[in-house]
Order: sequence, then C-alpha cells, then structure tokens
Amino acid sequence: MPGRFIVVEGIDGSGKSTVAARVVDELARRGRKVLRTREPGGTPLGEKIRALLLDAKNSEMVPFTELFLYMASRAQLVDEVIRPSLQKGVDVVCDRYYYSTAAYQGAAGRVGIPVVLSVAEKIARFERPDLVALLDLDPAVARRREGIRDDRVESKGLEYQKRVRAGFLRLARRDRRVRVINADRPADEVFEDVRKAVDRVL
Repeated sequence: MPGRFIVVEGIDGSGKSTVAARVVDELARRGRKVLRTREPGGTPLGEKIRALLLDAKNSEMVPFTELFLYMASRAQLVDEVIRPSLQKGVDVVCDRYYYSTAAYQGAAGRVGIPVVLSVAEKIARFERPDLVALLDLDPAVARRREGIRDDRVESKGLEYQKRVRAGFLRLARRDRRVRVINADRPADEVFEDVRKAVDRVL
C-alpha cells in the first residue's frame, strides 16, 4: 500500500515547520513509516538551488527565474525522494510544495497561478498530495513572530506577503485537497485541526 503524501503550506511565519515536525512525530507514534522533507531543497542538488533562491544578494532574480529554479529543485526531490518513498509505503510530510510556487511566483509574482499549476501538474506531472494543510495567518501577525529571517523572499515586504496569502486562499477554493487551518491560535489548537485533517486521509 502506498504511503500518504501530506504537505504543510502557508506564508512565512505561519508555523509550517513546527506543524510539519509534529505531524511526523504523530505518524511515527502510530507506528507508521514516515519521512520529513522540505522545499526548496530536500536533496543535495536541491539544497544548492535553495541557497541561490534565498540568497539576499540575488535581488535581481525575476519571477520566471524563480519559477524554474523552484521547479528544478522540486523535480529532483520528487524523483529522488518523494515518489520512491510513497511507493515503498512510507508517508511523506513536506514543508512546502508547488502550492507555494503558485502562491509566491504565480499570484504575488504575477506569473499566474494557472501557469504554475500547468507546469507542475500537466508538464512535470509531480506527485499530487493527499492533503495540503494550509496554515492561514495575517501577514502582519506573521511578521511579528520570532524566527523570521531576512532572506531574499521574506525581505519583499508586507504587501508581497498579502498577495501570497490571497494566492493561497484562491488555491484552497479550487482544490479540495487544501484544508485551510486558522493559524492565529495557540499551537496546540492549530495542530489539533491539522491532526483531524490528517486522520481523514489515513
């Protein structure tokens, strides 16, 4: 039986990495084989691409360059890690996936959400997740949280992050796999809603 593919999405500062780690711990506690990975990155080649994408010195990078670099990192991750793991019955929990590219480069970068989804789903034929837990949070609240880095993406400002959030919510309206979770609550309450969503796909 193939593993389940669970993606955690949201704007910077929404708590994705913390939730992804807790999902992994919960699945392992239940005795399931589980692997955690992230985007961009997750492979040696992908981590090199990640460094290019997040380096604040690369401020001249245009949205279409971002799009194809993210897709290149993702193609390596899907082929090298995600698809083989799922086929072996291992659950995969991924911190970001092509929904982020659709929200950041597609919506906020104005490449267009349909363009991103076409590349991801029709051309590259990336694995589709069983669940996308979208942690929804006001960008102004997110920016006040600790741990926000000053990398190239996060330095684009509040208005950019607002466009990203709007893009995520547009994706949620068109894709039944996306479950919107209110992230402006105590961490345990947020995780409980995520856990319930995970239960429905197991």
